[in-house]
This record gives sequence, structure tokens and C-alpha cells, in this order.
Amino acid sequence: MEKKENVLFLCTGNTARSQMAEGLLRSMAGDRFEVMSAGLEPKEQIEQIAVEAMQEIGIDISSQKTKSLDLYLGKVFIHHLIVVCSKAEASCPFIWPSMLDGRRYYWPLDELSAEAQTREQRLAHFRNVRDELRGKLQEWVRSVE
Repeated sequence: MEKKENVLFLCTGNTARSQMAEGLLRSMAGDRFEVMSAGLEPKEQIEQIAVEAMQEIGIDISSQKTKSLDLYLGKVFIHHLIVVCSKAEASCPFIWPSMLDGRRYYWPLDELSAEAQTREQRLAHFRNVRDELRGKLQEWVRSVE
């Protein structure tokens, strides 16, 4: 049996975009990849509206937990690092002790705007992020075959 390649999605708080990406890739190609997510400054819990946006397409991320990059950095070999926010891209180390020949990708996804105050505006934002991630991941999975 062939060993799965490790994929790590990285953002700042590990509360929404990276968690959604983790759930999407696990659903699409969990048989091919070991999928993880982390944050540079992980928050307490996942955004509940992100969980709801994922449930709309039949993916349950409610049991996923926020995690720090420290859990993986220098401890787990990462084949593919996918950074999904600009703050994480600017702050993430470019030299990884356990990523000698891995691939690094930067997929800047929109931040939740300060104007998105209502529940419906927030949900619409997370739906857009989910759909953008799904498209990027479908294309990415085909490209690494």
C-alpha cells in the first residue's frame, strides 16, 4: 500500500478557511492524502457559521479542533503546504525542517469584512469561501495525480 502524502492547510486562527479546506480535501481525496490544518495563532474554536456552510454541502467539520502550527513544524513531514490567508503567508517560515522537497502554495482567500455584521452576510461570505476552496481543490487534486 502506498503511503499517503501529508497536506497541511495553514491560516492565522485555524477557525474557518483552513478548517473548511481540511474538511473538503478529506471528503474529496482522503484516501490519497493525510489532511491537516493549523494556525499561526489558533483561536479557541472553529467558527460555527463555517461549520454550517460546510454542513450545507454534506461535510461535517464540527468535530475538528483548532491546532497550532507548532504541532507539526519540524515534527511531521509536509509534502504540500497550502497557505490560505495573507497574514499567515507573510508570517509563515519559508524554511521548514520537515519539508525538504515539499511544495508550498499560496491561495489568498478573502477575509471576513468588517461590514459583514449580520448572520446572513457572514454565512454568505463563508459560502463564497467554501465554493472557492472547492474549485481550487478540485483543480489541485487533478494536478497532483
